[in-house]
Amino acid sequence: MSRPPSGPSLDAGQFRRLAVYGTAETVVAGEDLFAAGDDSYDFFLLGTASVDIVLDSVVIYQGVPGDFLGELSLLTGQNVYLTARVVAPGTVIRIEDGPLRRALAEQVDIADVLIEAFRVRRDVIRTAAGAALEMIGRDGDAASAALRTYAGQLLLPHSWVDAASAPGLALMRSAGLGDGDLPAALVRGTVLRRATPGTVADAIGLTYRTGGPPADLVVVGAGPAGLAAAVYAASEGLNTVLLDRAGIGGQAAKSARIENYLGFPQGISGEDLARLAMVQALKFGVRIYAPCAVTGLDLAEPRRPAVLLADGSRIPAAAVIAATGAGYRRLNIDGWSRFESSGCIRYAASELDVRGYENQPVTVVGGANSAGQAALSLAARGAFVDLIIRGSDLGARMSSYLTDRIRAHPGIRLHVGTAVCELAGDELLTSIVVERPRSARERLDCRALFCFIGADPVSDWLTGVDKDPDGFVPTPGPLPYQTSAPAVFAVGDLRSGSTKRVATAVGEGAAAVSSVHAVIAG
Repeated sequence: MSRPPSGPSLDAGQFRRLAVYGTAETVVAGEDLFAAGDDSYDFFLLGTASVDIVLDSVVIYQGVPGDFLGELSLLTGQNVYLTARVVAPGTVIRIEDGPLRRALAEQVDIADVLIEAFRVRRDVIRTAAGAALEMIGRDGDAASAALRTYAGQLLLPHSWVDAASAPGLALMRSAGLGDGDLPAALVRGTVLRRATPGTVADAIGLTYRTGGPPADLVVVGAGPAGLAAAVYAASEGLNTVLLDRAGIGGQAAKSARIENYLGFPQGISGEDLARLAMVQALKFGVRIYAPCAVTGLDLAEPRRPAVLLADGSRIPAAAVIAATGAGYRRLNIDGWSRFESSGCIRYAASELDVRGYENQPVTVVGGANSAGQAALSLAARGAFVDLIIRGSDLGARMSSYLTDRIRAHPGIRLHVGTAVCELAGDELLTSIVVERPRSARERLDCRALFCFIGADPVSDWLTGVDKDPDGFVPTPGPLPYQTSAPAVFAVGDLRSGSTKRVATAVGEGAAAVSSVHAVIAG
């Protein structure tokens, strides 16, 4: 077979420099360097040996002398789902996790090669190794969408099957699944019924495990602020753990397109920005666990706070950065939860969310940038969009570059001074009713409602830390972003008085690391 693209390769000098971090071994044909089902595996440089990477007896990659073995799962800690089988005897250099991460930190040019190769290989493996994680559910179902979004955010190799399709029906029969078991996931022979991101993460080894080096910093929340804090902390030598209750990217990952973020003149989706940041964090050695629910703080030792997890685990650290942002607000309308469960109400406009609404009437509710971006993204896909804002001025909370495009777009109808008061439909949404002051109610056709009306802070887990009356976290100092607890810092949308912008969140997360260093230094 021809070798699939593996990204950049090491030159001879880089190969020799990297080999210093490992130990040479002689291997024989038929030997497995690692195998599917192992908890973890090491990085290998191939001296004179050749190795096949195998999934269920299918060779998906061929490693030859001068090559190396590994992809993103080396850095994420995901359970091994591939087998590395020696096909031509010879020598290899084994590099364990600690020395590999040290090499990534010390050898910048080598790190650039490996990280890009890991990323490219993950893309290849995501196509070839879908059977390692098979997911089945209903298109439009909220729980199914959450599962797909999680797998996409973390770049997990997986396949998705629509339960209504012929392959879906066949897979359900072979796995003994009924409609009440959906969404479901198959992880190397194990069937997860009513699967969630949490149960999938546990099955593939991405949930928090005790052990490992002690943490200097625990960052809670993997939105832009948390990702930035983790990247800067780890790049400056702090042993960093990053936790998130859902996935990667926070609310920013729900944005269809961010056009005013510095350095991306053509714009970038929030999902792509989050993925790039995740890979960058992994490069510097951040240990990422998602989903991972945090339930509280133990501040018995003010200079050594501990993060408490839902499963009873406890992670002590020299400092904690809280970056849990805010949760989506919902409209108080009869039937909201029902249509939310069926997937007809959404809080994001990612590629996955807007797919399937071509030539369909949809509604976007909200007057800030995220709502404007969603309306334009849906209209660009051919949807007929009603944009509804409660205020009288579209430009009051939305950037002018968006308001100009919205007013000029023939596929978007703008309704100002308007509120949604009724949802209609049986299992699926068919129409909504809107009302305006001193005006008759109006019924609008609608197949999906995209809601962007703000959010409330996710701060209930910050036990022992002062909050303002709305639940946001003040940062009175004396160090920047320092809360009432001296070793706990708050950044991003969670912080009282913060500016709700991606760039601001990134800046706060990065800047807070300087305060962490000050606390650690005493």
